[in-house]
Amino acid sequence: MLHRKGETIETYNRYTGDGGKPRACDPRALRRYPIGAELIGANETHFRVWAPKANHIDVVLEESAEKDAKRTFHSLQAEEGGYFSASVQAGANARYRFRVDNAEHFHPDPASRFQPAGPHGSSCVIDPKSFQWTDQAWPGLKIKGQIMYEMHIGTFTKEGTWRAAAEQLAELARIGITVVEMMPIADFPGRFGWGYDGVNLFAPTHLYGTPDDLRGFVDCAHSLGLGVILDVVYNHFGPDGNYLGVYSNDYLTRDKENDWGDSINFDGLNSKPVREFFITNGRYWIEEFHFDGFRFDATQSILDNSDEYIVGAIGRAARKAAGKRSIILVAENERQEAKLIRRRSEGGDGLDTVWNDDFHHSAIVALTGRREAYCTDYLGSPQEFISAVKYGYLFQGQPYVWQEAPRGTPTFGAPPEAFVAFIENHDQISNTAAGERLRFQTSPGRYRVMTALLLLGPWIPLLFQGQEFGASTPFTFFTDTGDGPMREAIRKGRFEFLAQFPSLAADEVQKRLPVPSDPKVFANSKLDFSEREKNKHFYDMHIDLLRLRREDSRFREQKSDAVDGAVLGPRSFVLRYFSDGNADDRLLVVNLGKRQTLAPIPEPLLAPPLGLEWDILWSS
Repeated sequence: MLHRKGETIETYNRYTGDGGKPRACDPRALRRYPIGAELIGANETHFRVWAPKANHIDVVLEESAEKDAKRTFHSLQAEEGGYFSASVQAGANARYRFRVDNAEHFHPDPASRFQPAGPHGSSCVIDPKSFQWTDQAWPGLKIKGQIMYEMHIGTFTKEGTWRAAAEQLAELARIGITVVEMMPIADFPGRFGWGYDGVNLFAPTHLYGTPDDLRGFVDCAHSLGLGVILDVVYNHFGPDGNYLGVYSNDYLTRDKENDWGDSINFDGLNSKPVREFFITNGRYWIEEFHFDGFRFDATQSILDNSDEYIVGAIGRAARKAAGKRSIILVAENERQEAKLIRRRSEGGDGLDTVWNDDFHHSAIVALTGRREAYCTDYLGSPQEFISAVKYGYLFQGQPYVWQEAPRGTPTFGAPPEAFVAFIENHDQISNTAAGERLRFQTSPGRYRVMTALLLLGPWIPLLFQGQEFGASTPFTFFTDTGDGPMREAIRKGRFEFLAQFPSLAADEVQKRLPVPSDPKVFANSKLDFSEREKNKHFYDMHIDLLRLRREDSRFREQKSDAVDGAVLGPRSFVLRYFSDGNADDRLLVVNLGKRQTLAPIPEPLLAPPLGLEWDILWSS
């Protein structure tokens, strides 16, 4: 594609040919995005696809999803840069596929907005304007002060749908959650899965409902004061149902591999249309579904040496697409690269916050005593938690024995809200023998203490679905892969991954590990909301702590350099939250060990402000 100097891809809405704006009579002038099927009239759809591998493309309209349904063929016109497009008489809900070079088989649209029968079926024309939004006054989100809640739609409710999940949003808002982080929803094959092997990046999975059901979920959340961010996977495509290779060989690059195989081509030959695909995807979720931002999965595997890192480019385009509405951008990054959260003016990528695995790993060691696999380099000591409070990452370039290499980059000066802390998430719960919740792996007292530290620390706390009421249901890795060789390959790969933990490597343990393709593994991971009452003491504890964080003048502040800490014993420490003049200070006294008598107490952080005494606000 041709670009004027300084013109950014994400704002590019001009099409090649004459290098300027489409003429008023050109249907391309009515498009919102450069790819996919878009309604431009009551019964007229404009189709556009990037297919440099093809000589000829037809859009195949299908009267129904039946195998022998009547089909009509409509040729798309070739454009410069490998694009094909045409306007065709087709309305909302029309089913279609593409035929490449008169081949016998037809394939779904790479930018399909909906796959009613899944990734292997026909694509569907969607009218995004048919949904009546009510969130016009919603201002969006700023990162400071948020409390996140990770949710997997398929297991959050028994029904596993957006409509059923929406019915629970009022309760989440009531207890103090402010942001729902939705696990990936790009359509994927099979009857169940985590969503990290999505193949239709523009199509909300048919397993959870329709695109309008998803819009209804977000609209409902906004009406309750809840934000919704989407977990997006821009580091690989799933191995099943991905037809991008039919259209182009340039989506992936074999020169760079990651944990899931070939990497996405963000900086190689013909990478501009690939970058456009992903930047458009970011705009699309923000504009057409009103999401409040993203959580970028495994950014260490999004490999790009361009002048502007693709994650930053997507984020910048997403912020522009949101207009006056504020959005938040979160990254997962195993290498702990602080560049992600630095400002663009400082050479960074302009994201708001990053997941802090260091805090989790220290917490696991402190709670369970297990120093294995990626927890090897942690002691779970009081000083580690004090340092996490003050500096975020614990590893900022020091040697890391587990990987036999330095880990992390410096984050000095980053505000507390630049880090998301958690003791449970989808990965970490599943990285146990049976997807066991953390509270069953430690003592009740230690778990209460760590929960208080998580929810009252200056970072952004994240809870995983059900954690707030002490869910007993597990969360294991599940994926429906049919009966082919991929099923065994995934099972074997998963078990080999878990074998990095010596406690899970023994043959007798491996034989008991849940098989990912077993439907019972998926069904057993569904929440049981009756546990809100059965485990009322857990629920009340979380509600109390969330209220304290929300309402207390110090705990809600998240002010840089306003918290200091001191070690009080081998398993105990204190955090002091300072106020102007010290008259409104708070102490958080944490003891993860046996009962301890502080005498003598030669620690100035424990001294009350002059003329005042400490009162107990909350105790575990």
